[in-house]
Amino acid sequence: MKRLLKVVAAYAAMAFPLMANAQDKVEASVGADLVSNYIWRGQDLGSAAIQPSVGVAWKGLSLTGWGSYGLVDRDDTKEFDLTLAYTTGGFTIGITDYFCVNGIDNCPHKYFLYDAHKTAHTFEANIGYDFDVLSLNWYTNFAGADGVNKSGDRAYSSYVELGVPFKLGGLDWDFTLGAVPYATDFYEDAHKFAVTNISLATSKDIKITPTFTVPLFGSVSANPSTQKLYFTTGISF
Repeated sequence: MKRLLKVVAAYAAMAFPLMANAQDKVEASVGADLVSNYIWRGQDLGSAAIQPSVGVAWKGLSLTGWGSYGLVDRDDTKEFDLTLAYTTGGFTIGITDYFCVNGIDNCPHKYFLYDAHKTAHTFEANIGYDFDVLSLNWYTNFAGADGVNKSGDRAYSSYVELGVPFKLGGLDWDFTLGAVPYATDFYEDAHKFAVTNISLATSKDIKITPTFTVPLFGSVSANPSTQKLYFTTGISF
């Protein structure tokens, strides 16, 4: 995604760069964020972390690898995600393979283990549209380590998110409103429809030398469902 969308995803998720317009040549990207804490869709996934990314894109089709590794607590989430997506105009569709483990997980930390009841992989499909003045995206887990509903059945856990970009004070901002549409234990305390993410994010280039700048970003996010508030800051490389 563009830088600001990447910032929002670093806090509420998972951010994966997608190309807004089809390009004729293969384009590659590599980078990393250093964040004060890892907040994803209103859920606290750990303290300070390094989050590298690498991707290739061609004619609207992109393949991105994104990771997160906690720098303070050994029990923090360790994650590696792969996203295959296609973007044309404002429309985006994609599939993400999330591989997440931490020190308190009961599941084996084996990447190539795909057994439905043992795997640490979660597979999610997403569809969305960017209207320029706002964007709307829907995400649904369809396989792997999904949550369950009140009956104990696979919940096909879903998350819907509205994003509104705007300019204020010479900076680009992004307001995000995210919700879980129905009951699942995949998202903390989502026993029914729940608003889980209200956030405001921005970024600014900090000039270190006449030829070197460091992108600094920050966000304040609240999870009304759990009544928690988070402040996150970080830098990009």
